[in-house]
Amino acid sequence: MKILITGANGMLAKAVRERFKEDELICTDVEELDITNLESVMQFVEENKPEYIINCAAFTAVDKAEECYDLAEKINAEGPKNLAIAAKKGNATLIHISTDYVFSGDLDISKAYTEEDQTGPVTVYGITKLHGEEAVKANCEKYYIFRTAWLYGDGNNFVRTMLKLGKEKEEINVVADQHGSPTYSVDLANIIYQAIEKNIPHGIYHSTNEGFTTWFDFTKKIFELANIICNINPVTSEEFVRPAKRPKNSMLSKQKLIMHKIDVPEWENALERYLRVEL
Repeated sequence: MKILITGANGMLAKAVRERFKEDELICTDVEELDITNLESVMQFVEENKPEYIINCAAFTAVDKAEECYDLAEKINAEGPKNLAIAAKKGNATLIHISTDYVFSGDLDISKAYTEEDQTGPVTVYGITKLHGEEAVKANCEKYYIFRTAWLYGDGNNFVRTMLKLGKEKEEINVVADQHGSPTYSVDLANIIYQAIEKNIPHGIYHSTNEGFTTWFDFTKKIFELANIICNINPVTSEEFVRPAKRPKNSMLSKQKLIMHKIDVPEWENALERYLRVEL
């Protein structure tokens, strides 16, 4: 397969490049391809003729986005729209990465969001990512949108931060009332690979590791597996105020993926595998 990967230096893109290393890859970052420039995207896709476009480019600084709406909209919405237009003209399949932030995050924690649930973002990041989803759906038919959350892997991420803090401090405070699924970038890359390999129906898929936890319990598991002794104090979201509101419920149901025979590992298993590499 001939695959164009955008945002190729990012954490997920590194995992995608490794998973698809047997294929013909065209890896670009903004220096090679500015996805916000339609003319450049059209020309690049026409010249390279990829069968698949995996869009890993995004404005993901959730707090910074609150002050940078125009830039976030350009990267998270206009960029995917341009790729969708080019993909349709070139008969390529577009694979776009989205987020739990397209929901309000206030669903009762006895439930997990499904792909059919009503969106309702409350942050600039979530709003612009939803605009990106809508642009993809409106401009091409052959697409996969994978919504993910709590992503970690080869790059700056929550697990690395906790490992560092746990070794440096005697105690730390961690939010205990936000629920979701940690997602190992290697496993998300493999979900994308399986979707292509099995040729599952086009559409939106929730794509995190299986099982649910909180940031507090996630941290406890990190320290347990890494043999770190550090007191962890559970705190509320209200005690840990950030510019962008964090969703209390980031839980995404993976039943649609599982229905199509996609392997989705448990988050604890994923964390163990990551730490074997990281430690």
